[in-house]
Amino acid sequence: MKRVIFHLPVPLVDNPSSGSQMRPLMIINAFRNLGYKVDIVSGYANERKNKIKKIKDNIKAGVRYDFLYSESSTMPTLLTEQHHLPLSPFLDFNFFRFCKQNNIKIGLFYRDIYWVFPEYYKVSAWKKVFSLYFYKYDLRKYKDLLDVLFLPSLQMYEYLPVKMGENTKVKALYPGMKENDVEEVKQKDNDDVNILYVGGIGNLYDMREMFRSIKNLKGISLTVCVRKEEWEREKHNYEGIMSNNITVIHKNGKELIPYYNKAEIASIFLKPVEYRKFAMPIKLFEYLGFHKPVLAVKGTAVGNFVEQNDVGWVIDYNKTDLSSLLLSIKENRNSIETKRINIKKIIPFNTWEARAKQIINDING
Repeated sequence: MKRVIFHLPVPLVDNPSSGSQMRPLMIINAFRNLGYKVDIVSGYANERKNKIKKIKDNIKAGVRYDFLYSESSTMPTLLTEQHHLPLSPFLDFNFFRFCKQNNIKIGLFYRDIYWVFPEYYKVSAWKKVFSLYFYKYDLRKYKDLLDVLFLPSLQMYEYLPVKMGENTKVKALYPGMKENDVEEVKQKDNDDVNILYVGGIGNLYDMREMFRSIKNLKGISLTVCVRKEEWEREKHNYEGIMSNNITVIHKNGKELIPYYNKAEIASIFLKPVEYRKFAMPIKLFEYLGFHKPVLAVKGTAVGNFVEQNDVGWVIDYNKTDLSSLLLSIKENRNSIETKRINIKKIIPFNTWEARAKQIINDING
């Protein structure tokens, strides 16, 4: 029997509300779909301790695991308890070392490095010093223990303050996608071209240039789906650039399906701050799973993917270029269908099962 260990230093979430919560579930299911039995180490420290003991007992009893695959938290591994105190400092990395000593290869997906950018890391000075030590501690342990470090994009590696050793491979591991049953609303030539954005707003998700571009743009409409509390916090920044063709909604899960069906284009047209050079959001692949061509910005990891696969439009981040592009699409709606055809071509290579196969090949290769 093919068997793997899946490690996550926080609890799994049954009803995920974010990409970081959804991704582990998708990878676990993908491994299972490929015929693997998955032994999961997740939860808070006491729960992980019990699961680790069972796996160690299995290994001592002769059970063979093909590899260990882990996903990091957005917090340092040692601070993932609810109180954020490092009360189990040796639990996870000693387990990694035990696996390594038993010839079990280890791959880990390192989720994010927003903490490298002071402007996005909003904590008090003493908390910052405290947590930065543990973020870097994680990286030092990865260097020592991992066979493969997976990143959202290879561009992210440039920003890691601790580089991996020669025995650790570094690989890009994009999010996967699930192809959805799409019941697209048939648009007439005189209907608005409807653009959908689903995600965050504020800080890393500055959409003001898009709002300015679309305001009163004839034949174009924008639907923005963000969390209600985020919109309440940020909406003062959008006063004066709202208009009748821009609608803000607060939906999630299956509630979004009618909006996906109505939309012709999906947007990740966000201000290209430095973080965007390597960020590869799961939302990009959700859009593509709904067969929606993507509007993206040059010089970003998302823009590079969209351009390389010809699954949308990639332009500079300015009002003039965006307005011109949208009016051009309005005049030539066939260009949307051309992008959809390209999306359907790449779906088999970008499913969660395809990502799981990559993990298997990269760790065992």
